[in-house]
Amino acid sequence: MVGRRQFILWLSALSLSPFLSKVSYAKQEGDKPMYGLIGKMLCIDGKRDELAQILVKGIAGMPGCLSYIVANDNSDSNALWITEVWVDQVHHKESLALPSVQEAIKQGSPLITGFGERFETTPIGGQSL
Repeated sequence: MVGRRQFILWLSALSLSPFLSKVSYAKQEGDKPMYGLIGKMLCIDGKRDELAQILVKGIAGMPGCLSYIVANDNSDSNALWITEVWVDQVHHKESLALPSVQEAIKQGSPLITGFGERFETTPIGGQSL
C-alpha cells in the first residue's frame, strides 16, 4: 500500500515532468547536437569492480559532460556498459586529454581485455540532460 507522503511525492514529480522534458529538450535545439556514446568494455576475470572504480574516479571535472554512467552487465560478470552524453562531440574528444582521464586510462588499460558493441548516438533529451 502506498502511503500518503509517497503518493504526494510521486504526484509532484509527475506534474513536473512536462516542464523537465521541455528544459532538457531545449539543449538539443542549440547550434550543435548533443553527442552520445554507449559502449561495452570487457575486463580481466574478477577485476570488473576495480575497473569500474577507476572509470568513475577518472570522470571528475570533465567540461561538457552531461552524463557519464558506468554500469555492470547483468549477464556477463566481466563486462561494463558505459553510457555518455556530451554537449557536443568536440567536448568528448577534448576530454581524452584531461589529466584525470589520462590517469584513468593508464590505470585501467591493464585490466581491459577488449570492447564489445559501441554505438554513437544523438541524444535529444531526457531526465538529467
